[in-house]
Amino acid sequence: MSETFAEGLNLLRIYITIYGVLIVRYVLFAGIAILLIWKVLGQRLQHRLIQKKKPERDKMIQEIKYSLSTFVIFALTGVGVYLARTSGISLMYAEIQDYGWGYFLFSVVAMIFAHDTYFYWTHRAMHHKLLFKRVHLVHHRSTNPSPWASFAFHPTEAVVEAAIVPIMIFVIPLHPFVILAFIMYMNFFNVLGHLAFELYPKGFTKSKLWGWNNTTTHHNMHHKYFNCNYGLYFNIWDKLMGTNHAKYHDTFEEVTSRQPETRSELATSQTPTLATKV
Repeated sequence: MSETFAEGLNLLRIYITIYGVLIVRYVLFAGIAILLIWKVLGQRLQHRLIQKKKPERDKMIQEIKYSLSTFVIFALTGVGVYLARTSGISLMYAEIQDYGWGYFLFSVVAMIFAHDTYFYWTHRAMHHKLLFKRVHLVHHRSTNPSPWASFAFHPTEAVVEAAIVPIMIFVIPLHPFVILAFIMYMNFFNVLGHLAFELYPKGFTKSKLWGWNNTTTHHNMHHKYFNCNYGLYFNIWDKLMGTNHAKYHDTFEEVTSRQPETRSELATSQTPTLATKV
C-alpha cells in the first residue's frame, strides 16, 4: 500500500467519522427538542406555539433531506480544518496552558461574537435579489420552521455557513475544545431559533439585561416575513441597522401573553360538534 493511498484512506475515514458525528449531533439536538418540547410538553405549551400550528410533516421531511446534504459539505470542511491543523499552517494549538484558561474562555466568546457578525452580514447578503432564489430560498421554503430546519441549506449556503471555522483558525489562536464549545453553542441556539415554540418569558425582549439576546419569535418571524430579523444569537446588528421587524416586540408580547387553555376548554375544543358529526 503506497503512502499516498494510505493517507487518502485515512482522510476518507476521518470524513466518514465527521459526517457520522454531524448526523448524531443533529438528531440529538433536534430530536430532543422535538421529543421534549413538542411531545412531552407540547400540550402544556400549546399557547406558546408562535404561528399557532406546527410545521407540516412534508416540510419537515424536506428539512431533513437538505440537512443531510449540508453535512456532506460540513464534513469536507472538517477534513480541511484537520489538514490545516496537522500541517501547521493554522493558528490552532494543542495545549491549553500555551495561552492559559483566560484566553481559552475569551476565544470562546470571541468566536461566538465573530460568528454572529459573520452570520448577520452573509445572511443579509443572501437576501439580495441576485442571490436569494439561487442560494437562500431552500431554507425559506420552511415559512413555519421546525428544529429539523436548523441545517436545511442549499449547497452554496452550506459552504458559506461552514466557512466561519476555517476563517477563524487563521485569524486567532484556537484550541480544538474552543471550536467544540462553539459548535455546541451554535447547534443549541440554531435549534432554539427554529423551535416553533417561544420559551422566553414575557418582557424578555425589552429587558435591559437580557434584551440583546434573540428569541425563537425573532427568527420565526424571519421565516414568515423574509426581509427582517437577520441576526442569529444576538439582536445587536438588527438594532444597529434597523432591520428588526416593526412588530417584533409586539408579536413577542402577544405570544408570551397568551393563556393556556384549561382542561375543560381543551376538552370542549376536542369534543366533536354537531356540524363535525354530520
